Amino acid sequence: MANSRLIRLLVAGLLLGMLAACGINSVPTAEEEAKARWADVQNAYDRRAQLLPNLASVASSASEQERGILTDVIEARSRATSIQVSADDLDNPEVMQQYAQAQGQLSQGLGRLLANFEAYPQLQSITNYQMLQSQVEGSENRINIAVRDYNEAVREYNTTIRTFPSIIGAKLVHGAEPMVPFEAVTPDAEQAPDLGEML
Repeated sequence: MANSRLIRLLVAGLLLGMLAACGINSVPTAEEEAKARWADVQNAYDRRAQLLPNLASVASSASEQERGILTDVIEARSRATSIQVSADDLDNPEVMQQYAQAQGQLSQGLGRLLANFEAYPQLQSITNYQMLQSQVEGSENRINIAVRDYNEAVREYNTTIRTFPSIIGAKLVHGAEPMVPFEAVTPDAEQAPDLGEML
């Protein structure tokens, strides 16, 4: 009798140990980390969108060419801020692609605007513009870092739910689905822009 009780305790302990090693905790931990990194991506894009009205104010006295580019940037901002991605959409490739395309169009417009201002030294000497230019460049850097961190968290999550023994807990307990990494969809993003063509 004592031996059967001891065997039951050992089996129960072994089963609990196996469950603990099957992703019971690692899957939700990895998922929450990826969702937190997505919040950082959205925060970085929101910060950039909030800077654009200041950019419009600084550039309001610019020539018609700058106004045309600025109008494109403001319209791209409007499109970019109209697409919202919640944590529930992180496994939907279509929504993620729409978001990436809208943000890519905004990035392109900002690139053209900055290149245009660099072509006119008299505008570059304006202190407010220099400060704003620094803020925009800082925002772009924050976006790049946030996207990189999000993609790394998604990679870790997707790896966790697909590798043994975590796959057991991921499928049986959590019903986990792979998340979609953020992909830049800016055309020719891998090539440096020709500033002469932008002006």
